[in-house]
Amino acid sequence: MADDARRVEIGFDGGQVLSARLTDDQLKRIRDVVRDGKGWHDLETDDGVLSLDLGKVVFVRQAGGSHTIGFSGK
Repeated sequence: MADDARRVEIGFDGGQVLSARLTDDQLKRIRDVVRDGKGWHDLETDDGVLSLDLGKVVFVRQAGGSHTIGFSGK
């Protein structure tokens, strides 16, 4: 997968959360299909294909900026 992939969390009815690395194009596509919210959608990731029941998805969250540990020097 491209270096521009970022961590995205997909939350489901019932509390389960799935984490995947998606490109901007994949993120836009998943948001579009979740908005329609019907049926199943296959999402290809580095780890394989995820089959999502769109009727059960309650949120899609893009991770924030990079985090650092320790002192940043600024």
